[in-house]
Amino acid sequence: MTNPRGNGLRSVAEQSEEERGGPGSILSRQSRDHADLDALMRAYDDEPDADARGRVVAELAERALRHAFAEETVLFPAYRQHLPEQGEELTRHIEGDHQQVNELLVQLQDADPRSPDYDATVRRAFEVIRHDAHDEEDDLLPRLQRVATEEELRAIGAAWEVQRRTAPTRPHPKVPRRPPGNALAAVPLAVTDRVKDAAEHLAAGSAVRRAALAGALVGAVVAAVAAARALRRR
Repeated sequence: MTNPRGNGLRSVAEQSEEERGGPGSILSRQSRDHADLDALMRAYDDEPDADARGRVVAELAERALRHAFAEETVLFPAYRQHLPEQGEELTRHIEGDHQQVNELLVQLQDADPRSPDYDATVRRAFEVIRHDAHDEEDDLLPRLQRVATEEELRAIGAAWEVQRRTAPTRPHPKVPRRPPGNALAAVPLAVTDRVKDAAEHLAAGSAVRRAALAGALVGAVVAAVAAARALRRR
């Protein structure tokens, strides 16, 4: 893409929460999530222990995948609706980056953090994630801000948050990057991902933690069922 700083738009990173439309606006939600992802990437850089680095990558992967899924199911369709002449090109670019991140995270999922190639793969994923965050905050989100009302930005933000909370937690490169295919595939994948997540934690957790995780799994299943019902109502 062209240099976003030459587009005459003001980056949402330079705006106050009020200017973005409040805490519930998609601009504010995206910006907060980008900051959280950046903090995890910096935590990886600061962590000398290989096992701890692997745990940081696992947490970042889950958050990045949820973030991307919410973009693909809610935010990118909003771009294409509100920016019919530009939205297709803008979103296709980042969808390609999301596909690349999914493929890199598949490689990292069962990799040994001590292996020679691990850090290089992590760095490639970080580069794409950071590139996307800058493109979105400097270019895509300000474009949407120009044409959407604050009420519309908050409605997009609320829908984005629902999808983020119920999204799959593991990489699935073969899933379509656009609705309705990605949204329909997400319902069973969100359940199976959480079953796998819970099984991994249960194997190592205390009795109290196991009980808490079992409760979280039940909640995840309920959320996935609710998402499926919402899809049927559309």
